Amino acid sequence: MIEDNALILGVDTTTPSGSAALLRGTRLLAEINHDSPDTFSERLLPAIRFLLESNDLTIQDVEGYAVAVGPGSFTGIRIGLSTVKSFAYASGKPVVPVSTLLALARKIQHPRNRLICPLLDAKKKEVYGALFRSGAGGLEELIPQGAYSPDALFSRLPANRIIHFIGNGMHAHRPVLDRYFKDKARFAKRTPFIGYELGLIGFEKLRENEGQSWHDTEPLYLRKSQAEEKH
Repeated sequence: MIEDNALILGVDTTTPSGSAALLRGTRLLAEINHDSPDTFSERLLPAIRFLLESNDLTIQDVEGYAVAVGPGSFTGIRIGLSTVKSFAYASGKPVVPVSTLLALARKIQHPRNRLICPLLDAKKKEVYGALFRSGAGGLEELIPQGAYSPDALFSRLPANRIIHFIGNGMHAHRPVLDRYFKDKARFAKRTPFIGYELGLIGFEKLRENEGQSWHDTEPLYLRKSQAEEKH
């Protein structure tokens, strides 16, 4: 259990749209975002240092961590995880692992009934995706998170309902989306950065005492790496 004004650090290096955010409870103190073909990983530590110093804080003041554990770039996932796990190991503070897809869906969560499909371009003619229903109680997963061919995922979505799409996968596969959903598709214009959403989810989980130790925090890859596929 943490206090309502607990300091939370949210970190995402799973996609090229990397982000780090510092929250005091649900209030955003500062956030650094970087969108590049390269991952945010190499800039992560300087970004965290800047966030803390600009708020007259140190890493010892952080009371809990929220980290995107995937899906996304295998290298990016590992770097973000290892950074947060190192901080948590040194401080003994709890970690909340958060799916990148769930954090994306959180960006357009609505208290009224809404279908949300976060999509990430997984390359190899696949998407990472899922279907969530948003309502007063939060987000409910209707179609499990996974690596799908576009047709395999989109054919499972209800074509007669308005569906809100978010993430870089909706741009990569826009022609297929248009073919399946026509005027029923809604394309979110929010930024792809999820540091703040990670922090919010992390705070909520930690307030319910649902954090875990650094040792138990694992990546969410959803498919094998290239090296694993070759063996």
